[in-house]
Amino acid sequence: MAKKTGNILIVDDNQGVLTALQLLLKPHFEQITTLPSPITLPSVLREGTWQVVLLDMNFTSGINTGNEGLYWLHEIKKRCPSLPVVLFTAYADIDLAVRGIKEGAADFIVKPWDNQKLIEILLNAATSVNKKKTTASSKFADTNYSTEAHTMYWGESPAMQQLRFLVEKVAATDANILITGENGTGKEMLAREIHALSTRCQQEMVSVDMGAITESLFESELFGHLKGAFTDAHTDRAGKFEAANRSSLFLDEIGNLPYHLQAKLLTAIQRRSVVRVGSNTPIPIDIRLICATNRTLSEMVTKGEFREDLLYRINTIHLEIPSLRERPEDILPLTERFIARFCKQYDKASVKLTDGARERLRLHPWYGNIRELEHAIEKAIIICDNTVLSEELFHLPRRSDASEASASTLEEMEIQMIRKTLDKCNGNLSAVAAQLGITRQTLYNKMKKYGI
Repeated sequence: MAKKTGNILIVDDNQGVLTALQLLLKPHFEQITTLPSPITLPSVLREGTWQVVLLDMNFTSGINTGNEGLYWLHEIKKRCPSLPVVLFTAYADIDLAVRGIKEGAADFIVKPWDNQKLIEILLNAATSVNKKKTTASSKFADTNYSTEAHTMYWGESPAMQQLRFLVEKVAATDANILITGENGTGKEMLAREIHALSTRCQQEMVSVDMGAITESLFESELFGHLKGAFTDAHTDRAGKFEAANRSSLFLDEIGNLPYHLQAKLLTAIQRRSVVRVGSNTPIPIDIRLICATNRTLSEMVTKGEFREDLLYRINTIHLEIPSLRERPEDILPLTERFIARFCKQYDKASVKLTDGARERLRLHPWYGNIRELEHAIEKAIIICDNTVLSEELFHLPRRSDASEASASTLEEMEIQMIRKTLDKCNGNLSAVAAQLGITRQTLYNKMKKYGI
């Protein structure tokens, strides 16, 4: 028997076809993975190693144009430029075949297929790139989104696996999503994962930090303006809503949006259109809205700090990211990922954790969550002078200890002062900023810096 050739990924919505191909190709490929839908392709590509993809061209019932196949061909090639893709269709359309090959496909197979010819085409494609295995995850490293620092780590905890199941179920829809969780849990990263799994992923996701936008520029930033609408409006400018047309709009820290501006946001969401500052003409927008906050919006509604009708609009699907304290089994695997990344970033030799360091990291409460862990590892890698990370390199005071102990640095004093004032003002950022004698945006920047 001939030697088996690598792994093949088959994407087709016909279960009968998938079963037949598994039987036919079993003698020729080491591993055969099948997907009944292309929606999860981005995550599957990141997690596996493939030598060739066999991609059906039609997935929506009653639509046989092949455009879906071409779209997913582009997505695969964008992420994995060297990964061969063979297109699969039941309609012998020569023009479509030529177009697919021009746009990056390795070859084209028409259903019903000739067994020997199909095997030959797939084996040729699988060995075409210098006869080397093509690792999809390594190709991801060529794009901004795909670097390890920007990919979602799901881990092994039941809570995260349940979240992953829900994400993969809702990502393909256009339902508005509200992501909640403590600071540092990775809400923006989850938003990018949702976008990458959506049908809008061919466009860049647009992100807006709602806590960093000044009230005077809110409408201009989100809805755009015309030249001359105000003093510094020297040219026409599209807002974030227009920039996100046919894509996803991520509104981070939406709980920090002042109450009187919430009505304007609600109007744009309801009408699916925006009006630029200085204009009276509505501009239609087609967006998928994803919002995030570390605050409890239902409590804010009760206190009169957040509009109930806006909450209903943004909260079609609610995703709660568990804190790192709730998923302790993920602490050490995340640590290893950060060690590998920062050793490479700072051109350090590979290092290992001592047993004492592992225990210290595992038992720390991580109130700053993944962001705090990431910063702790980065600092340890920078100051480490050998190939061992000992527990002495990790200065991790518990929150209760830190609040009672005398601050030893200006940063610690500033953190304590901000936390105490936040508690005193019940989280009202405007009141906190006023009491500390700084602007609201400066306060927000410091909170982001310290993971408060």
